[in-house]
Amino acid sequence: MARGAPSTAGPLALGMACALAALGLVGCGNESRSATALAPSTPAVSTTTVTTTATTTTTTTVTLPGVGKPPITIGDENTPEQFILGQLYYQALKAQGFPVTLNQSIGPPQVVMQALATGQLAMYPEYLNTWDQEVAGIQEQFHSRSAAYLAGQRYAQQHGLTLLDPTPFSDTDAIGVSFDYAVENQVQTISDLISVTPQLTIGGPPQFQQSSTGLPLLENTYGVVPSAFKPLEIGAQYQALDQGAVQAAVVQTTDPQLLTGSYPLLRDPANVFGWGNVVPVASAQALAAEGPVFAATINRVSALLSLDTMRELNAQVVLYNQDPATVAQQFLQAQGILPATSSSNGG
Repeated sequence: MARGAPSTAGPLALGMACALAALGLVGCGNESRSATALAPSTPAVSTTTVTTTATTTTTTTVTLPGVGKPPITIGDENTPEQFILGQLYYQALKAQGFPVTLNQSIGPPQVVMQALATGQLAMYPEYLNTWDQEVAGIQEQFHSRSAAYLAGQRYAQQHGLTLLDPTPFSDTDAIGVSFDYAVENQVQTISDLISVTPQLTIGGPPQFQQSSTGLPLLENTYGVVPSAFKPLEIGAQYQALDQGAVQAAVVQTTDPQLLTGSYPLLRDPANVFGWGNVVPVASAQALAAEGPVFAATINRVSALLSLDTMRELNAQVVLYNQDPATVAQQFLQAQGILPATSSSNGG
């Protein structure tokens, strides 16, 4: 190359070096000039503005419909089933805020009627048959529940009272037999017992033998005349059937033993045992003072009480010795009428 000619080696070498530097093999010229470009860039500072919005929570206090109403007393009668009924109505009313007291074992009908008339008692559960016959003095045999209810309601309203809605279940006398006896002798109705009367012993409460609503009524209606009658204490009928001491027994339709299916009830086409639906009897004065939710709460509980339900509730008290208040609480919690509690086993 001539001495004064322009040189191409410098730019070429520099270009190659930069190419190699790009591959990371050698440094490139002008390091001082490119240092700033290759240095890590300082991240931009981002400023975020957080706006906090204050939220005001308003708590609404719900006043229960029974709060502020006049104090009242409801009652029940002296049987396990009545104790359960009393607790069911009492606890449901308390849950609605009503200032209610429960009086158990309120006494015979004449005492109860006086307590209702004087305001000492606001409501109690009564059986429709008992109300019509023993309280109202109606001796007519009704062929429908509605007819029996209307007759009882007329009497109630004439005395400043009201019958609330009847329960689906009916608790009356009935004739039960063992399952094996029913199959072997082909008995399904009370009148079928006519074919076995020479060997038939009926057991039941002592008063059933002479009562106008007992054995004489079976004889007059169905022609059933047993060879013998055996007095039995309440609750002893099922053992007597199991042991063959009696072939048929007077039982109650809500007896818990009937849940097993081992003791079929003979059909009663003439309905000689009547209508034992529970009709809560309330004073008109109490209904007006307590407001419509009072009656609606009682009716809501009554509507839940089917025959199987009442047998199951009775079983817990009669057979398993549970407290009626606990049994009622668990049932109402399961139905959503009472709130569930941590101590509840769910019923």
